[in-house]
Amino acid sequence: MSCLDAQIAEPEHRPQVIGVLNVTPDSFSDGGLWADPATAVEHGLVMVEDGAGWVEVGGESTRPGTDRTPEREERRRVVPVVERLTAAGVTYICMHWRGHSRTMQQRATYDDVTREVVAELRRQLDAARAAGIDADRLVVDPGLGFAKTAEHNWRLLHDFARLRQELGYPVLLGASRKSFLGRLLAGPDGRPRPPRDRDHATTVLSAYAYAVGAWGVRVHAPAASRDAIDVAQRLRAAARRTQT
Repeated sequence: MSCLDAQIAEPEHRPQVIGVLNVTPDSFSDGGLWADPATAVEHGLVMVEDGAGWVEVGGESTRPGTDRTPEREERRRVVPVVERLTAAGVTYICMHWRGHSRTMQQRATYDDVTREVVAELRRQLDAARAAGIDADRLVVDPGLGFAKTAEHNWRLLHDFARLRQELGYPVLLGASRKSFLGRLLAGPDGRPRPPRDRDHATTVLSAYAYAVGAWGVRVHAPAASRDAIDVAQRLRAAARRTQT
């Protein structure tokens, strides 16, 4: 049985809900809101109460065009929060990305985005295994928005099952509040919908993540995604009862 099979073999498998906690001054969605460690810890605990099984603490903004954060500064932002929110066990998420924030969109060129993302992730997974990371600790993330156009993101979402099948590892879906959703939901004036107003669209993708067997969803508003997954799971259970 592959790592993927172990994650989705149970009929009632549901995605992990991962809350995004940015302790940065300049993240696209919530930059500056959680820069104080005490406030960040409080918000992280609220995320857990809202249904997040995991909390990701980010110390460097990855919005397009941003500069890299010095390592010392990133540690200063992250370590106090992580020390106070530490949970048992460590999972390594291997995400596809070309370049870094300042240059990544210049490298968003693909003949077949799904095929190339799979190939590049395989190389990253091989490197992780060679570094001594056990296979059962590895999760992959296609990196929506990272060296991807909106059309690339939609193609990868459409091909999610293909990603799972070809990689053989659990796959994380991270689409929360991303710019391709904002552009899709632009107002009559053509302006993209602001990040905090993209949560309804995000919850649709969280339900989709359940339907296609995602290992988890990375979201800014865990409660809404938890509800969406609950509904999708109940619908699947009803369908099984009808079939039997």
